[in-house]
Amino acid sequence: MNENVTTEIVSSSRVTLSSRSFASDFGLASFQPTRERSLMRSEFTDKMRSPAGTASLGFLLTLVDYVTSDPALSVSAPDWTATQNLSLHASEAVRKGPVLIDSNLVRVGKKAVVVSADVYDGRGMTDLGEFARAIDGAAASGEGPVLAGRALVTFVRLPRTAATGADDYKPEEWIGKLRERDIEPVEGDIYSRLGMRVVDPAAGIIELDLSPFVANMIGTIQGGAQALLVEAAAHAIRPGFVATDMQLHYLSQVRVGPARSYADVVRDASDHCVVNIGLVDAGDGGRLLALTTVTMRGSAGLDKRVDR
Repeated sequence: MNENVTTEIVSSSRVTLSSRSFASDFGLASFQPTRERSLMRSEFTDKMRSPAGTASLGFLLTLVDYVTSDPALSVSAPDWTATQNLSLHASEAVRKGPVLIDSNLVRVGKKAVVVSADVYDGRGMTDLGEFARAIDGAAASGEGPVLAGRALVTFVRLPRTAATGADDYKPEEWIGKLRERDIEPVEGDIYSRLGMRVVDPAAGIIELDLSPFVANMIGTIQGGAQALLVEAAAHAIRPGFVATDMQLHYLSQVRVGPARSYADVVRDASDHCVVNIGLVDAGDGGRLLALTTVTMRGSAGLDKRVDR
């Protein structure tokens, strides 16, 4: 909870993303009331749904990666940051939307910055100022946004020269302002739009090329896109199950590509399973990129009803 913090939006700015990306149709809006806190809203359409009809876990992790970078970059200036560890543990499924996220600085150090994020099903709420007041007030009526999961992100601090166009990002200019990004239609659902190639579904081997469509400002595959690759690999190795929780440990950047997944089932049960998935840079001698753990639930046990 954040008390005694103004949630009034003093102005609004339309922002066009510098290049078309896999997130161009998310319709993102963000609001930073302070350097240490950032709120985000995302559209939630049928294209962002998992096989169970709920919000794709990789989609939610992409949003978390975006919104938590605001406080991280604000407190790290003039340094830049890169995602090192990213986790999301679900409590409820997002079914209606929009997706609303409240991120807050946890710790800032000389080498790393930690930011938490609470993910909500907005259930029709779109105003970020209203969202902040609703969750800060801790209303007990049960109305309004519903907490869907909690995330934690660790960023490593980098020299500002590591990111292309970093000098154009000035965090202090956005405090108290609403940033809204134009929607640009993207073909395909949240998985197919990335152009992933399924090599061996039984082994969870899927490939994702490094391209401007999925790259971030430091030239590697964006953390959320890697999470979608991991989610797709988990669904491939255990069809009929849906990813609900994920822990990602990013070890190095994609230099050549494609990023290739491989999977190992840790636990199999009737209602859930746990899968370890690794990512390697297939074009760079199989160099290890990330280690991840995914918890999955049987899709038959999830409520597939979607409130519209």
